[in-house]
Amino acid sequence: MIYKITLDYFIITNGITFTFLKIEVQNIIKRFEQEEIIHDFSAEFLAPSASVLLGINGSGKSTLLQIISGFVSPSKGSILFSQNGKELDPETRFSAVSFCAPYLEMIEEMTLLEFLTYHFSFKKTNYKIEEIIEYIGLEKATHKYTSNFSSGMKQRVKLAQAIFADTPILLLDEPCTNLDKEGIDLYHRMISDFCNDKIIIVASNDPNEYSFCTHKINVMDFKRNQ
Repeated sequence: MIYKITLDYFIITNGITFTFLKIEVQNIIKRFEQEEIIHDFSAEFLAPSASVLLGINGSGKSTLLQIISGFVSPSKGSILFSQNGKELDPETRFSAVSFCAPYLEMIEEMTLLEFLTYHFSFKKTNYKIEEIIEYIGLEKATHKYTSNFSSGMKQRVKLAQAIFADTPILLLDEPCTNLDKEGIDLYHRMISDFCNDKIIIVASNDPNEYSFCTHKINVMDFKRNQ
């Protein structure tokens, strides 16, 4: 059985205590060849909070989320992760972030149990792998290869990778992609039960995916020609 863990005043991740955690996104510009996707984007995110990046398809929501995660470098600008006003080093920053997106690949030569065991060997979790599998409703697939999973099953696993990781920052790119109603309900339970103390940033146009977010940012406001 998995139980919710609430830390009201501080967050402990992989043995590191994150107090007064903040992400500062400063004057981000992103170009692909000659096309400028994002112009002069700045924002602050404090723990705990839930924010959504809105915008039409191709507006740069996913790109901006990847820049915040560190997966993609900006053309100009900076991302500062700080704790009590002190900048986090790159290794600590990596330990603080979990990222979920439907385009991220899984290792399909592994069974579900093997895959999650491998993942949580470098992204720590407070839960047993078998408990996580039970929570997401995939007990019967525990020893099946993920190559045989449906797209909805794979998305449940990707959500579990990110949400059950012991990290204070959760980045979600269109998190309900490929999920049916039962899967969407599961997503909202996971957010409600395990993410109240995190910095959550969602990139989405679907209200089902960001209904819990209190801070809305329209990426279209950060274009050069508006």
